[in-house]
Amino acid sequence: MAKVQTRNRLRIWQDVIFALFIRGLQSKFNDKFGISWAIIQPVSFIFILSFIRGAMNGAETHSMPTFVFMVYGIVSLTFFLTTLSASSKALQKDKPLYAFRQVVPISSFVASSLFEYIVKIVVILVLVIIMWFIDIDLTLHDPITVIINFTLIWIIAMSLGIIFSISSAFFPEVTKFQQMAQRPMLFISAVFFSLQDIPKEFWPYLEWNPLLHAIELSRQAAYPNFGAVGVSQQYVYLCTLSLLFLALVVYKRYWKQAISL
Repeated sequence: MAKVQTRNRLRIWQDVIFALFIRGLQSKFNDKFGISWAIIQPVSFIFILSFIRGAMNGAETHSMPTFVFMVYGIVSLTFFLTTLSASSKALQKDKPLYAFRQVVPISSFVASSLFEYIVKIVVILVLVIIMWFIDIDLTLHDPITVIINFTLIWIIAMSLGIIFSISSAFFPEVTKFQQMAQRPMLFISAVFFSLQDIPKEFWPYLEWNPLLHAIELSRQAAYPNFGAVGVSQQYVYLCTLSLLFLALVVYKRYWKQAISL
């Protein structure tokens, strides 16, 4: 007689996330340039902006190699934007699957965001190999802080994605607001310029952005002589917890109505 295996809710949730993750992976591989473009785009962007920044400041920017300076900024920004985009589209993308009672939107959010996390790890490994080949001095003084900030960026992006995704189900105009809000991120997140390069009177207009804090603190953790100013690790933690809490509240309250619309 066959033995019936029982699974608890956590195991079922894990299996659903894994299945959605594999589904997303297969859809990316069906596109000839899907996975490749996720790697080529940030790498080429880094080379272009590093060349421009290097022409302005030389081989080093604030005591760290200009190429590495740009890597921290661009990889963090693209990681934030792609995770935000993927999680904000997850609700509509997987909506037909919600007919199965085991599949709930939170699984879609986690699976799509986890996919972006893994892709960016591959991008970072490719960049490390490139830097090794072109003989760039790569220093990582405090890798734990860098990993923590990288993960905090991921949580912030996923939380905002959940909020935008649920909100857009009721108000489609939210998607247009999201697109508008993303456009200036390159200029207000310390990607091309460090906060040290900005006059202090303009800092209050930029310091609200937790992504700026995370990028500058990551550079500081890697190169202690970088001299990051005007940023706070506690602020990044506070923003992450606040946005995650808000996202979970919005999800808990409105997810059933959102998938029924």
